[in-house]
Amino acid sequence: MNDETETNDTEPKTETQTMRERLYGEEPFVADSAFTSKKAYLIGDVAVGPRASLWPFVCLRGDGGPVTVGEETNVQEFSMLHGATLGDEVTVGHNVVVDFATVGDHSLVGMQSAVLKGATVESNCIVAAGSVVLQDQTIPEGHLAYGAPAETKPLTDAQRDEISRVHEHYVELGREYKSTGRFE
Repeated sequence: MNDETETNDTEPKTETQTMRERLYGEEPFVADSAFTSKKAYLIGDVAVGPRASLWPFVCLRGDGGPVTVGEETNVQEFSMLHGATLGDEVTVGHNVVVDFATVGDHSLVGMQSAVLKGATVESNCIVAAGSVVLQDQTIPEGHLAYGAPAETKPLTDAQRDEISRVHEHYVELGREYKSTGRFE
């Protein structure tokens, strides 16, 4: 095995460990207070912040650039982050791709959406389910991105409230699942 693909095999994986793989000399880091499913897969240069949650079948690939998951951010089932930065209090719904892009604080990326290379979703935004934020596109703060390709309009008060509701729900779920050992 060469240095570029070395893995850390010194500690056997247990039934409750998240799959974490060292790559290119980088070891994934997960804050102690974060919940990570044992079926989440973290590779290389990955950092997961306090009280974040990673649900089953999430893949965080830090092999072409770092992946950062902010404080109290949740990444739901079957989502893939590659060279991505997620701020604090972000919700990434089921089956989402964030590829070499940035999502700002207190934002929500809906199910089956894609945020493509070089795109920026600023803080306090929603990317509607099934939408595609194009390469190098910027979604301005406080806007809803919808459609493929994504168009934008200002968020309503109800949509802003939904970001908070979903975020708080997943922080509580992560806390509950971590304390009971579910999925861990």
